[in-house]
Amino acid sequence: MGRRNNTMVSDFILEGLTDSEEVRLVLFHLFLLIYLVTVLGNAGMILIIRLDLQLHTPMYFFLSHLSFLDLSYSSVITPKTLENLIASTKHISFGGCFTQMYFFIFLGATECFLLASMAYDRYVAICKPLQYPVIMSPSICRFLITISYMIGFSDSFVNVLCMNTLHFCDSNVVHHFFCDTSPILALSCTDTRDVETMIFIVAGSTLVASLITISASYASILSTILKINSTSGKQKAFSTCASHLLGVTIFYGTMIFTYLKPSKSYSLGKDQVASVFYTIVIPMLNPLIYSLRNKEVKKAVLRVLQKTGSTRQLT
Repeated sequence: MGRRNNTMVSDFILEGLTDSEEVRLVLFHLFLLIYLVTVLGNAGMILIIRLDLQLHTPMYFFLSHLSFLDLSYSSVITPKTLENLIASTKHISFGGCFTQMYFFIFLGATECFLLASMAYDRYVAICKPLQYPVIMSPSICRFLITISYMIGFSDSFVNVLCMNTLHFCDSNVVHHFFCDTSPILALSCTDTRDVETMIFIVAGSTLVASLITISASYASILSTILKINSTSGKQKAFSTCASHLLGVTIFYGTMIFTYLKPSKSYSLGKDQVASVFYTIVIPMLNPLIYSLRNKEVKKAVLRVLQKTGSTRQLT
């Protein structure tokens, strides 16, 4: 066949999570609540970081971008999922499906390298504290953010370009609640081995490269912490990276479980649960992880509220 996308289907049908109307209604209210918390938590985190001058540091600069990515990530998937949970028809256009897939991959890959940048920031802060202002200068921080977005764009572009060479001429029912690569590949009526190989290489390279950076950073951090004599010093050093380490573990755990395996081992039930977790739940958890365990964020919230109260009294 030619390499053009001469598709015979104009849209897809997202099968969703369940056929039970009662369960769908429960999931709708649950996911709506999670989405509202996600929007408020991440938007609030961005706002607090921007308003409080004491949070204008590299760590919170990265954290504000993480909140932006999580907010965008959830908004790409959750609204359509909510619509399909209560709608009688679950159609999504061919273009809409590939657009959703593009932004999903773009934001996910960008977050991988943003988490790696945050790990490097913690490494410099703990292992090279005297050089921290020089190494993590504003220009370096902007460079790391730009590289993260560029890698995310490249990964997504290659992925969607490969998928666009496929032909879809049989079933158009996607056995998933959003347009992910594995269930879309399963619908193709052409040989997908080359596309699967390319996607596996690109996704694998992204995950492995960012994981190596994170692992090397935390290996150095652990080595430095073990050399600290005082218990309080060790606890303080560990507390500065505990939230990030927890976020990394949750994010990469679900991503590796879902994607770094052959497509033939795709399991509708298990993979959908994992997908719900990293597309809907994790974007809600991140602002909670980074704020509830962080005294600086709590103090910043109080300062902003006090400042707002003082401004109102003056007016």
